[in-house]
Amino acid sequence: MSTAERPAGWAGTPVTGAELTERYQGAVMNTFGVPARVLARGEGSTVWDVDGNRYLDLLGGIAVNSLGHAHPAIVEAVTTQLQTLGHVSNFFISEPQVRLAEKLLSLLRADGRVFFANSGAEANEAAFKAARRTGRTKVVATEGSFHGRTMGALALTSKAQYREPFEPLPGHVTFVPYGDVAALEAAVDDSVAAFVVEPIQGEAGVVDAPEGYLRAAREITSRHGALLWVDEVQTGVGRTGDWFAHTAAGIVPDLVTLAKGLGGGIPIGAMIALGDAATLLGPGQHGTTFGGNPVATAAALAVIETIESEGLLAHVVARGDQLADGLERHARVEKVTGRGLLRGVVLTEPRSADVVTAAYDAGLIVNAPTPDRLRLAPALVLTEDEAAHAVATISAVLDEVLA
Repeated sequence: MSTAERPAGWAGTPVTGAELTERYQGAVMNTFGVPARVLARGEGSTVWDVDGNRYLDLLGGIAVNSLGHAHPAIVEAVTTQLQTLGHVSNFFISEPQVRLAEKLLSLLRADGRVFFANSGAEANEAAFKAARRTGRTKVVATEGSFHGRTMGALALTSKAQYREPFEPLPGHVTFVPYGDVAALEAAVDDSVAAFVVEPIQGEAGVVDAPEGYLRAAREITSRHGALLWVDEVQTGVGRTGDWFAHTAAGIVPDLVTLAKGLGGGIPIGAMIALGDAATLLGPGQHGTTFGGNPVATAAALAVIETIESEGLLAHVVARGDQLADGLERHARVEKVTGRGLLRGVVLTEPRSADVVTAAYDAGLIVNAPTPDRLRLAPALVLTEDEAAHAVATISAVLDEVLA
Protein backbone atom coordinates (compact mmCIF):
# COMPACT_ATOMS: atom_id res chain seq x y z
CA MET A 1 0.00 0.00 0.00
CA SER A 2 1.47 3.34 -1.01
CA THR A 3 1.76 6.14 1.53
CA ALA A 4 -0.79 8.16 -0.45
CA GLU A 5 -3.36 5.41 -0.11
CA ARG A 6 -3.02 4.84 3.63
CA PRO A 7 -6.04 5.87 5.73
CA ALA A 8 -5.70 9.06 7.78
CA GLY A 9 -3.95 8.27 11.06
CA TRP A 10 -2.76 4.90 9.75
CA ALA A 11 0.29 3.66 11.64
CA GLY A 12 1.07 0.04 10.93
CA THR A 13 3.12 -2.30 8.86
CA PRO A 14 2.00 -2.23 5.23
CA VAL A 15 0.12 -5.37 4.24
CA THR A 16 -1.11 -6.63 0.90
CA GLY A 17 -4.57 -7.77 -0.03
CA ALA A 18 -3.29 -11.32 -0.44
CA GLU A 19 -1.82 -11.32 3.07
CA LEU A 20 -4.99 -10.00 4.72
CA THR A 21 -7.15 -12.40 2.75
CA GLU A 22 -5.10 -15.32 4.05
CA ARG A 23 -5.37 -14.02 7.63
CA TYR A 24 -9.12 -13.48 7.17
CA GLN A 25 -9.58 -17.10 6.18
CA GLY A 26 -7.78 -18.22 9.33
CA ALA A 27 -9.66 -15.97 11.77
CA VAL A 28 -13.11 -14.98 10.44
CA MET A 29 -15.98 -17.48 10.29
CA ASN A 30 -16.64 -18.68 6.76
CA THR A 31 -20.20 -17.38 6.39
CA PHE A 32 -19.47 -15.08 3.45
CA GLY A 33 -17.02 -17.14 1.44
CA VAL A 34 -13.83 -15.29 0.55
CA PRO A 35 -14.47 -11.58 -0.11
CA ALA A 36 -13.18 -10.25 -3.41
CA ARG A 37 -11.10 -7.29 -2.22
CA VAL A 38 -9.54 -5.82 0.95
CA LEU A 39 -10.71 -2.22 1.20
CA ALA A 40 -8.74 0.43 3.07
CA ARG A 41 -10.57 3.74 2.75
CA GLY A 42 -13.31 5.59 0.92
CA GLU A 43 -14.38 9.09 -0.03
CA GLY A 44 -17.74 9.88 -1.59
CA SER A 45 -18.55 7.17 -4.12
CA THR A 46 -14.94 5.98 -4.40
CA VAL A 47 -13.06 3.34 -2.40
CA TRP A 48 -9.45 2.16 -2.45
CA ASP A 49 -8.10 -1.27 -1.56
CA VAL A 50 -4.93 -1.91 0.46
CA ASP A 51 -2.97 -2.42 -2.76
CA GLY A 52 -3.85 1.08 -3.94
CA ASN A 53 -6.46 0.14 -6.55
CA ARG A 54 -9.39 2.54 -6.96
CA TYR A 55 -13.05 1.60 -7.48
CA LEU A 56 -16.27 3.45 -8.17
CA ASP A 57 -18.62 1.98 -5.57
CA LEU A 58 -22.00 1.25 -7.16
CA LEU A 59 -23.13 -1.03 -4.32
CA GLY A 60 -22.79 1.36 -1.39
CA GLY A 61 -22.37 -1.34 1.25
CA ILE A 62 -25.55 -2.96 -0.16
CA ALA A 63 -27.67 0.22 -0.22
CA VAL A 64 -26.28 1.39 3.13
CA ASN A 65 -23.90 4.29 2.43
CA SER A 66 -26.55 6.88 1.59
CA LEU A 67 -24.09 9.76 1.63
CA GLY A 68 -21.13 7.78 0.40
CA HIS A 69 -17.93 7.23 2.36
CA ALA A 70 -16.57 9.63 5.00
CA HIS A 71 -19.29 12.23 4.47
CA PRO A 72 -18.55 15.29 6.65
CA ALA A 73 -22.09 15.47 8.01
CA ILE A 74 -21.96 11.92 9.42
CA VAL A 75 -18.39 12.31 10.66
CA GLU A 76 -19.32 15.51 12.49
CA ALA A 77 -22.56 14.11 13.92
CA VAL A 78 -20.93 10.95 15.27
CA THR A 79 -17.85 12.76 16.59
CA THR A 80 -19.89 15.45 18.32
CA GLN A 81 -22.27 12.94 19.87
CA LEU A 82 -19.46 10.75 21.19
CA GLN A 83 -18.08 13.78 22.99
CA THR A 84 -21.26 13.92 25.09
CA LEU A 85 -23.07 10.54 25.22
CA GLY A 86 -22.16 7.38 23.34
CA HIS A 87 -24.37 4.79 25.00
CA VAL A 88 -26.86 4.99 27.86
CA SER A 89 -29.19 1.99 27.29
CA ASN A 90 -32.96 2.28 27.05
CA PHE A 91 -33.31 2.81 30.78
CA PHE A 92 -32.79 6.45 29.82
CA ILE A 93 -33.88 8.91 27.10
CA SER A 94 -31.50 10.76 24.80
CA GLU A 95 -32.52 13.72 22.66
CA PRO A 96 -31.30 12.29 19.29
CA GLN A 97 -33.50 9.21 19.76
CA VAL A 98 -36.62 11.30 20.33
CA ARG A 99 -35.82 13.68 17.49
CA LEU A 100 -35.26 10.82 15.05
CA ALA A 101 -38.51 9.08 16.00
CA GLU A 102 -40.42 12.32 15.53
CA LYS A 103 -38.70 12.95 12.20
CA LEU A 104 -39.52 9.50 10.80
CA LEU A 105 -43.18 9.87 11.75
CA SER A 106 -43.29 13.29 10.13
CA LEU A 107 -41.81 11.89 6.91
CA LEU A 108 -44.50 9.20 6.93
CA ARG A 109 -47.12 11.85 7.69
CA ALA A 110 -48.83 9.60 10.17
CA ASP A 111 -49.24 9.12 13.90
CA GLY A 112 -47.45 6.18 15.43
CA ARG A 113 -44.54 4.96 17.51
CA VAL A 114 -41.00 3.87 16.63
CA PHE A 115 -38.93 0.98 17.98
CA PHE A 116 -35.22 1.32 17.24
CA ALA A 117 -33.00 -1.70 16.57
CA ASN A 118 -29.57 -2.26 15.07
CA SER A 119 -30.31 -3.86 11.70
CA GLY A 120 -33.01 -4.73 9.22
CA ALA A 121 -33.35 -8.27 10.55
CA GLU A 122 -33.90 -6.91 14.06
CA ALA A 123 -36.45 -4.39 12.80
CA ASN A 124 -38.32 -7.25 11.13
CA GLU A 125 -38.11 -9.37 14.29
CA ALA A 126 -39.80 -6.52 16.15
CA ALA A 127 -42.52 -6.31 13.51
CA PHE A 128 -43.00 -10.08 13.64
CA LYS A 129 -43.56 -9.87 17.39
CA ALA A 130 -45.93 -6.93 16.96
CA ALA A 131 -47.96 -8.98 14.48
CA ARG A 132 -48.22 -11.80 17.03
CA ARG A 133 -49.74 -9.34 19.51
CA THR A 134 -52.85 -9.15 17.34
CA GLY A 135 -53.76 -12.57 18.73
CA ARG A 136 -53.29 -14.21 15.35
CA THR A 137 -50.33 -16.37 14.36
CA LYS A 138 -50.42 -16.66 10.57
CA VAL A 139 -48.28 -14.45 8.34
CA VAL A 140 -48.28 -14.21 4.55
CA ALA A 141 -45.04 -13.37 2.74
CA THR A 142 -43.97 -13.44 -0.89
CA GLU A 143 -41.85 -15.68 -3.05
CA GLY A 144 -38.52 -14.02 -3.78
CA SER A 145 -38.63 -12.19 -0.45
CA PHE A 146 -35.68 -11.42 1.79
CA HIS A 147 -36.26 -10.10 5.31
CA GLY A 148 -33.11 -11.14 7.17
CA ARG A 149 -31.25 -14.13 8.57
CA THR A 150 -32.26 -14.28 12.22
CA MET A 151 -34.64 -17.16 12.89
CA GLY A 152 -37.79 -15.04 12.82
CA ALA A 153 -36.77 -12.95 9.81
CA LEU A 154 -35.58 -16.08 8.05
CA ALA A 155 -39.02 -17.63 8.51
CA LEU A 156 -40.33 -14.81 6.29
CA THR A 157 -37.58 -15.22 3.68
CA SER A 158 -38.48 -17.53 0.81
CA LYS A 159 -35.13 -18.66 -0.59
CA ALA A 160 -34.81 -22.40 0.05
CA GLN A 161 -31.02 -22.46 0.43
CA TYR A 162 -31.26 -19.93 3.28
CA ARG A 163 -34.20 -21.60 5.01
CA GLU A 164 -33.76 -25.35 4.72
CA PRO A 165 -30.61 -25.80 6.86
CA PHE A 166 -32.45 -24.22 9.81
CA GLU A 167 -35.94 -25.66 9.57
CA PRO A 168 -38.28 -25.94 11.36
CA LEU A 169 -38.54 -22.17 11.54
CA PRO A 170 -40.87 -20.23 13.85
CA GLY A 171 -44.29 -18.99 12.84
CA HIS A 172 -46.99 -20.07 10.45
CA VAL A 173 -45.82 -18.45 7.21
CA THR A 174 -47.45 -18.89 3.81
CA PHE A 175 -45.66 -17.73 0.65
CA VAL A 176 -47.52 -16.34 -2.36
CA PRO A 177 -46.15 -15.24 -5.76
CA TYR A 178 -44.93 -11.64 -5.65
CA GLY A 179 -47.29 -9.31 -7.48
CA ASP A 180 -50.12 -11.84 -7.80
CA VAL A 181 -53.25 -10.17 -6.38
CA ALA A 182 -55.43 -13.26 -6.84
CA ALA A 183 -52.98 -15.41 -4.88
CA LEU A 184 -52.86 -12.82 -2.12
CA GLU A 185 -56.64 -12.64 -2.01
CA ALA A 186 -56.79 -16.43 -1.61
CA ALA A 187 -54.14 -16.52 1.14
CA VAL A 188 -55.37 -13.70 3.40
CA ASP A 189 -58.39 -14.42 5.55
CA ASP A 190 -59.59 -13.48 9.03
CA SER A 191 -56.96 -15.73 10.65
CA VAL A 192 -53.96 -13.87 9.17
CA ALA A 193 -52.02 -11.50 11.41
CA ALA A 194 -50.03 -9.71 8.71
CA PHE A 195 -48.89 -9.61 5.12
CA VAL A 196 -45.23 -8.60 4.78
CA VAL A 197 -44.05 -7.23 1.44
CA GLU A 198 -41.16 -5.29 -0.10
CA PRO A 199 -42.18 -2.43 -2.44
CA ILE A 200 -39.25 -3.55 -4.62
CA GLN A 201 -37.58 -6.91 -4.00
CA GLY A 202 -33.90 -6.10 -3.67
CA GLU A 203 -32.26 -9.46 -3.06
CA ALA A 204 -34.37 -11.06 -5.78
CA GLY A 205 -32.63 -8.79 -8.29
CA VAL A 206 -34.55 -5.50 -7.93
CA VAL A 207 -37.99 -6.77 -8.91
CA ASP A 208 -40.70 -4.13 -9.18
CA ALA A 209 -44.16 -4.60 -7.72
CA PRO A 210 -46.79 -4.46 -10.49
CA GLU A 211 -48.90 -1.32 -10.72
CA GLY A 212 -51.72 -1.48 -8.19
CA TYR A 213 -50.28 -4.38 -6.18
CA LEU A 214 -49.61 -2.45 -2.98
CA ARG A 215 -53.01 -0.75 -3.16
CA ALA A 216 -54.65 -4.16 -3.52
CA ALA A 217 -52.62 -5.46 -0.59
CA ARG A 218 -53.83 -2.57 1.55
CA GLU A 219 -57.46 -3.22 0.63
CA ILE A 220 -57.25 -6.99 1.20
CA THR A 221 -55.49 -6.75 4.56
CA SER A 222 -57.83 -4.03 5.80
CA ARG A 223 -60.86 -6.07 4.82
CA HIS A 224 -59.67 -9.03 6.90
CA GLY A 225 -58.31 -7.07 9.86
CA ALA A 226 -54.72 -8.06 9.05
CA LEU A 227 -51.70 -5.79 9.28
CA LEU A 228 -49.98 -4.53 6.16
CA TRP A 229 -46.27 -4.66 6.94
CA VAL A 230 -44.00 -2.97 4.39
CA ASP A 231 -40.31 -3.88 4.51
CA GLU A 232 -38.44 -0.75 3.41
CA VAL A 233 -35.07 -1.93 4.73
CA GLN A 234 -33.46 -1.61 1.29
CA THR A 235 -35.84 0.85 -0.39
CA GLY A 236 -36.34 3.44 2.34
CA VAL A 237 -34.71 6.78 3.20
CA GLY A 238 -34.58 8.26 -0.28
CA ARG A 239 -33.19 5.26 -2.14
CA THR A 240 -35.93 5.33 -4.83
CA GLY A 241 -36.30 9.11 -5.01
CA ASP A 242 -39.07 9.14 -2.40
CA TRP A 243 -38.51 8.95 1.34
CA PHE A 244 -40.31 5.59 1.26
CA ALA A 245 -40.96 3.49 -1.83
CA HIS A 246 -44.52 2.59 -0.80
CA THR A 247 -45.76 6.19 -0.78
CA ALA A 248 -45.89 6.25 -4.58
CA ALA A 249 -48.79 3.79 -4.27
CA GLY A 250 -50.74 6.21 -2.07
CA ILE A 251 -51.12 3.78 0.84
CA VAL A 252 -50.60 3.93 4.60
CA PRO A 253 -49.24 0.66 6.04
CA ASP A 254 -49.57 -0.51 9.63
CA LEU A 255 -45.91 -1.43 10.04
CA VAL A 256 -42.83 -0.10 8.23
CA THR A 257 -39.33 -1.49 8.78
CA LEU A 258 -36.16 0.44 7.98
CA ALA A 259 -32.39 -0.03 8.27
CA LYS A 260 -29.55 0.05 5.70
CA GLY A 261 -29.49 3.64 4.40
CA LEU A 262 -30.99 5.13 7.56
CA GLY A 263 -27.65 5.40 9.35
CA GLY A 264 -25.48 6.03 6.30
CA GLY A 265 -23.06 3.32 7.45
CA ILE A 266 -23.73 3.39 11.19
CA PRO A 267 -25.80 0.34 12.26
CA ILE A 268 -29.42 1.22 13.00
CA GLY A 269 -32.84 -0.26 12.26
CA ALA A 270 -36.36 0.95 12.97
CA MET A 271 -39.79 -0.62 13.21
CA ILE A 272 -42.45 2.04 12.79
CA ALA A 273 -45.97 1.16 13.87
CA LEU A 274 -48.72 3.45 12.63
CA GLY A 275 -52.26 4.07 13.86
CA ASP A 276 -53.68 1.38 16.13
CA ALA A 277 -50.61 -0.81 15.54
CA ALA A 278 -48.56 1.63 17.63
CA THR A 279 -49.93 0.09 20.85
CA LEU A 280 -49.30 -3.58 19.98
CA LEU A 281 -46.04 -3.83 21.92
CA GLY A 282 -45.93 -2.67 25.54
CA PRO A 283 -43.43 -2.62 28.43
CA GLY A 284 -41.46 -5.84 28.73
CA GLN A 285 -42.68 -7.27 25.42
CA HIS A 286 -39.60 -6.34 23.41
CA GLY A 287 -36.25 -4.72 24.05
CA THR A 288 -32.69 -4.06 22.91
CA THR A 289 -29.46 -2.98 24.55
CA PHE A 290 -27.99 -0.92 21.74
CA GLY A 291 -31.07 0.03 19.69
CA GLY A 292 -31.70 3.75 19.45
CA ASN A 293 -28.35 4.69 20.95
CA PRO A 294 -27.35 8.36 20.74
CA VAL A 295 -24.56 7.85 18.19
CA ALA A 296 -26.64 5.84 15.71
CA THR A 297 -29.64 8.15 15.96
CA ALA A 298 -27.43 11.24 15.57
CA ALA A 299 -25.97 9.69 12.41
CA ALA A 300 -29.45 8.97 11.05
CA LEU A 301 -30.56 12.53 11.73
CA ALA A 302 -27.50 13.77 9.82
CA VAL A 303 -28.40 11.53 6.87
CA ILE A 304 -31.99 12.80 6.72
CA GLU A 305 -31.00 16.44 7.20
CA THR A 306 -28.40 16.19 4.42
CA ILE A 307 -30.86 14.57 2.00
CA GLU A 308 -33.25 17.45 2.71
CA SER A 309 -30.75 20.31 2.61
CA GLU A 310 -29.00 19.11 -0.55
CA GLY A 311 -32.20 18.23 -2.44
CA LEU A 312 -31.03 14.66 -2.93
CA LEU A 313 -34.46 13.12 -3.64
CA ALA A 314 -34.66 14.89 -7.01
CA HIS A 315 -30.96 14.16 -7.58
CA VAL A 316 -31.57 10.43 -6.98
CA VAL A 317 -34.31 10.39 -9.63
CA ALA A 318 -32.07 12.15 -12.17
CA ARG A 319 -29.04 9.94 -11.58
CA GLY A 320 -31.14 6.79 -11.54
CA ASP A 321 -32.72 7.71 -14.86
CA GLN A 322 -29.28 8.46 -16.26
CA LEU A 323 -28.02 4.99 -15.32
CA ALA A 324 -31.14 3.24 -16.62
CA ASP A 325 -31.30 5.16 -19.90
CA GLY A 326 -27.63 4.56 -20.61
CA LEU A 327 -27.58 0.86 -19.77
CA GLU A 328 -30.81 -0.01 -21.56
CA ARG A 329 -29.17 0.97 -24.82
CA HIS A 330 -26.73 -1.94 -24.55
CA ALA A 331 -27.57 -4.96 -26.67
CA ARG A 332 -26.76 -7.33 -23.80
CA VAL A 333 -29.19 -5.64 -21.41
CA GLU A 334 -32.76 -6.88 -21.60
CA LYS A 335 -34.12 -4.17 -19.28
CA VAL A 336 -33.33 -2.08 -16.22
CA THR A 337 -35.67 -2.40 -13.25
CA GLY A 338 -36.20 -0.47 -10.04
CA ARG A 339 -36.45 3.24 -9.29
CA GLY A 340 -34.04 5.98 -8.36
CA LEU A 341 -30.70 4.56 -7.28
CA LEU A 342 -31.87 1.01 -6.65
CA ARG A 343 -31.55 -0.64 -10.06
CA GLY A 344 -31.50 -4.13 -11.47
CA VAL A 345 -29.74 -4.70 -14.79
CA VAL A 346 -31.29 -7.75 -16.45
CA LEU A 347 -28.79 -9.43 -18.77
CA THR A 348 -29.53 -11.47 -21.88
CA GLU A 349 -27.31 -14.27 -20.53
CA PRO A 350 -27.05 -15.76 -16.99
CA ARG A 351 -23.46 -14.65 -16.47
CA SER A 352 -23.77 -11.91 -13.89
CA ALA A 353 -21.05 -13.40 -11.65
CA ASP A 354 -18.55 -13.19 -14.52
CA VAL A 355 -19.59 -9.59 -15.15
CA VAL A 356 -19.03 -8.70 -11.48
CA THR A 357 -15.51 -10.17 -11.52
CA ALA A 358 -14.62 -8.27 -14.68
CA ALA A 359 -16.13 -5.10 -13.23
CA TYR A 360 -13.82 -5.34 -10.20
CA ASP A 361 -10.86 -5.56 -12.53
CA ALA A 362 -12.21 -2.50 -14.37
CA GLY A 363 -12.47 -0.51 -11.13
CA LEU A 364 -16.20 -0.83 -10.51
CA ILE A 365 -18.12 -2.43 -7.62
CA VAL A 366 -21.49 -4.01 -8.47
CA ASN A 367 -23.05 -7.28 -7.36
CA ALA A 368 -24.94 -10.25 -8.78
CA PRO A 369 -28.07 -11.10 -6.74
CA THR A 370 -29.22 -13.62 -9.37
CA PRO A 371 -27.49 -15.34 -12.30
CA ASP A 372 -28.94 -12.93 -14.88
CA ARG A 373 -29.10 -9.68 -12.90
CA LEU A 374 -26.72 -7.03 -11.64
CA ARG A 375 -27.74 -4.80 -8.74
CA LEU A 376 -26.75 -1.13 -8.49
CA ALA A 377 -27.28 0.72 -5.21
CA PRO A 378 -24.73 3.55 -5.17
CA ALA A 379 -24.58 6.48 -2.79
CA LEU A 380 -27.35 9.01 -3.19
CA VAL A 381 -24.63 11.61 -3.84
CA LEU A 382 -23.41 9.86 -7.02
CA THR A 383 -22.46 12.62 -9.46
CA GLU A 384 -23.46 12.99 -13.09
CA ASP A 385 -19.87 12.33 -14.19
CA GLU A 386 -19.66 9.22 -12.00
CA ALA A 387 -22.93 7.90 -13.41
CA ALA A 388 -21.64 8.45 -16.95
CA HIS A 389 -18.42 6.64 -16.05
CA ALA A 390 -20.48 3.77 -14.58
CA VAL A 391 -22.52 3.39 -17.77
CA ALA A 392 -19.41 3.43 -19.96
CA THR A 393 -17.52 0.97 -17.78
CA ILE A 394 -20.39 -1.50 -17.39
CA SER A 395 -20.99 -1.32 -21.13
CA ALA A 396 -17.34 -2.08 -21.83
CA VAL A 397 -17.38 -4.98 -19.36
CA LEU A 398 -20.53 -6.42 -20.98
CA ASP A 399 -18.81 -6.20 -24.38
CA GLU A 400 -15.84 -8.07 -22.95
CA VAL A 401 -17.70 -10.79 -21.02
CA LEU A 402 -20.77 -11.36 -23.18
CA ALA A 403 -19.25 -10.84 -26.62
